[in-house]
Amino acid sequence: MATKRALKAVLIDLSGTLHVEDTAVPGAQEALNRLRQASVAVKFVTNTTKECQRNLLARLISLNFDIKEHEIFTSLTAARSLVEQRQLRPLLLVEDSALEDFSGMEISEPNAVVIGLAPDHFNYHTMNEAFRLLLDGAPLIAIHKARYYKRKDGLALGPGPFVTGLEYAADCQATVVGKPQGTFFLEALRDMDCCAEEALMIGDDARDDVGGAQNTGMLGILVRTGKYRLGDEGKINPPPYLTCDSFPQAVDHILQHLTCN
Repeated sequence: MATKRALKAVLIDLSGTLHVEDTAVPGAQEALNRLRQASVAVKFVTNTTKECQRNLLARLISLNFDIKEHEIFTSLTAARSLVEQRQLRPLLLVEDSALEDFSGMEISEPNAVVIGLAPDHFNYHTMNEAFRLLLDGAPLIAIHKARYYKRKDGLALGPGPFVTGLEYAADCQATVVGKPQGTFFLEALRDMDCCAEEALMIGDDARDDVGGAQNTGMLGILVRTGKYRLGDEGKINPPPYLTCDSFPQAVDHILQHLTCN
């Protein structure tokens, strides 16, 4: 475990850490309220690409989480920013419920491929359309490359295998914008008046949440909920600063050992 440091900000994963689909992790709402009473800023960072930010916020509010829209930083936001910077016209391989976050963008005659988690669109016709664009030189932008995620009925494939398939077929390399990219974490911290060494990340994904955050200089707490599987803490180096049973236990540790309150 790392030595005590002055903690100014906590980044919190959503799916698998605070909730799984429409079910909250037991005690997570009360734990979040306790964390807010400490002298730390809080932001929620997520690779969720199945729904737009507005729908995601509505889901969290329906679960009685005290969360404001400006506190959520998504990989969809990061992807849109990159597309706009490069002035691209993307073929969007995302769920229809996520398209709102790309509203107003020019998508006719696409010259780029943006791919997230899109179970309803991962079919041969759509993937082949993306493949042909990539062969013609279009850039491939992966909103994230998670291997799998947690649903109520068990683990399910994430976008990573589909991104990797396109990379292999078109002999190209995707630009990844979400976790575990260091730029994603640092952009989330940009308006929080702190550096990475003064921040901590809580999540259920050892590689994408904890490993990515710790590579920027942050502390990382892995929780044994959501997609966590036995032994995940041993899959990254350095290992997590701490592994806890759940988000409430992580908050207990923060309040007892890392804050002034």
